[in-house]
Amino acid sequence: MPKYTNHLSTETSPYLRKHAHNPVEWYPWGSAAFERARTEKKPIHLSVGYLSCHWCGVLEKESFEDEATARLLNEHFVNIKVDREERPDIDRIYQIAQQMLTQRGGGWPLTMFLTHDDQRPFFGGTYFPKEARYGLPAFKDLLLRVAEFYRQHSAELRRQNEALMAAFADLNPQPAGPDSELTQAPLASLREQLARSFDPRYGGFGGAPKFPHPQTIEWLLRRWQASAGAPEPDLEARHMATLTLRRMAEGGINDQLGGGFCRYSVDEYWMIPHFEKMLYDNGALLAVYAQAALATGDPAHARVARSIADWTLREMQSPEGGYYSSLDADSEGHEGKFYVWEREEVRKALSAEEFAVFAPRFGLDGEANFEGRWHLRVVAATSDIARQAGRTEEEVEALLARARAKLFGIRAQRVRPARDEKILTSWNALMIRGMAIAARALADDELVTAATRALDFIRTRLWRDGRLLATCMEGRAHLNAYLDDYVFLADAVLELQQLRFRSEELDFAQQLIGVVLK
Repeated sequence: MPKYTNHLSTETSPYLRKHAHNPVEWYPWGSAAFERARTEKKPIHLSVGYLSCHWCGVLEKESFEDEATARLLNEHFVNIKVDREERPDIDRIYQIAQQMLTQRGGGWPLTMFLTHDDQRPFFGGTYFPKEARYGLPAFKDLLLRVAEFYRQHSAELRRQNEALMAAFADLNPQPAGPDSELTQAPLASLREQLARSFDPRYGGFGGAPKFPHPQTIEWLLRRWQASAGAPEPDLEARHMATLTLRRMAEGGINDQLGGGFCRYSVDEYWMIPHFEKMLYDNGALLAVYAQAALATGDPAHARVARSIADWTLREMQSPEGGYYSSLDADSEGHEGKFYVWEREEVRKALSAEEFAVFAPRFGLDGEANFEGRWHLRVVAATSDIARQAGRTEEEVEALLARARAKLFGIRAQRVRPARDEKILTSWNALMIRGMAIAARALADDELVTAATRALDFIRTRLWRDGRLLATCMEGRAHLNAYLDDYVFLADAVLELQQLRFRSEELDFAQQLIGVVLK
């Protein structure tokens, strides 16, 4: 029997259940926690994260599993834990509040302190260490200071909250009037901003950390295609999109052995990622790589789309058809351990011929790039390797394929990252759409079948009495769906109809849009 059990033990979220035996007396977001805070006049400590988040795990290990820290939290606060993937609405509200209060960027874990009677935020941050470092205070010291400030300065906090609520109200733009004219001006402005922030060497937009932004890339491809018949087609839009896709595919953000993309790169080169793999990223990236393959005829884009699809079918689709949410960044307590290699480990696993082409291709002939080990990314073109080795490109490709298969088999024996097996409607919709587009680009009926199974799962498990539910775990579906659930799913259903028509699915899409328009 575990020493501690709190109020998260009956939740469906794997992230919440992971904290169910912390010494912290966690509550889920809801009336029980709010009533206790009001009764005891204790401020609320709100912690928001998700299962595959590396720093969320660090915070738990350092502080939430520590009995001394837990005593402070339980004595001075009512503690609420939220899975941001189940409750994006709560996460969004308090992320914005944190950025307003601190004038700093947000992220996860999100740490917020709220008033006891109306859940208004008065202080916050992201990760706080157990001991003072990184220019941040020790978490225990912070807790004592926040609790004391709350007791002694309640009137001042109320005034701050009123100002914060006014700022929130200003964030909502006035609705367009009935006579408002829609113009191309916002799209032209977006196009200019993307050109200014584009990295002409490594692709992507802005500096480190770099995120894939697949919807932006898709928009650039569409803009180029729409201008194809113009006297001056937007070739720069095509260049920004395709260079970014190529550089991301070559980088360590793309799993060079098993397929699938990590959430973002910590550097500008796409070399070292934060290692968690998210379904929503990969669904959108599958779609855009498949679209790029169709639009440009470049087989490299098709190969990347194939690798994402294969990873999804192999590792992310449940036996019932729905797609799981994510893979953790960590295994055996270390970020990226599942993915990185010792050079001698690779040398021993491969033949001399295989290693001779694999090492220069993926950077093992250079310096280690991740904590004394090698994380694979494409460094040299196969044509250059072939010329230096006195081989044909076909011979080099065959050797690389054999080497990758061997290493993939060895890696499969390692302790795997944890998988968050909750099934989210909106993220499933993104992958269904990606599978449908990839099925068309790759002429692969297996992807149509996979997408159909996921859609059938949602229709049978997450559609009740004319309304969608947002999440399902171990057969239990709950939480009312959000706008993106409805819109993304309708889009996915329509994409599937371009492959094979089913009247009942089209009726379902119409019902989804009907709910949105009510």
